[in-house]
Amino acid sequence: MTVTDLLNRARDLGVMIATAESCTGGLVAAALTDIPGSSSVVERGFVTYTNLAKQEMLGVKLTTLDTRGAVSEQVAQEMAEGALNHAPVQLTVSITGIAGPGGSEHKPEGRVCFGLSGLGIGTQVETIEFGAIGRDNVRLKARNHALALLNKGLLRIGEKQGDTA
Repeated sequence: MTVTDLLNRARDLGVMIATAESCTGGLVAAALTDIPGSSSVVERGFVTYTNLAKQEMLGVKLTTLDTRGAVSEQVAQEMAEGALNHAPVQLTVSITGIAGPGGSEHKPEGRVCFGLSGLGIGTQVETIEFGAIGRDNVRLKARNHALALLNKGLLRIGEKQGDTA
């Protein structure tokens, strides 16, 4: 599915989207808004690169950041749910990870955590280990995966609405 197809599906379902991005720095929002007419579907993007930004803009809890770290499924969940709570939207995606270079034994380069949250479909989180494939490649793969997650979210919303297309 192309980004245009994703936007058209969201439009057909009456779904507005927000992104909550850390390691991708707005690449998902940029991919969505590169398409003319996307403002009928894309409400906003939160680029929350620092822990403070995650707390202030999305309501991520300091205790979660302190106990789990910024690159965790728990933070991805709080980011996705925070975007849903801080914007008039029905679907959000979040991304937090280590694009590189660097990382550690416990949080290696290429680890990216994703969250998808939507009204009526709950929240799901997952971690993908892209590996030490270089900063640009990790960020692009994370962007593409987040777009695929949005598509899955739209399919779930469509099922809830009785849309089987």
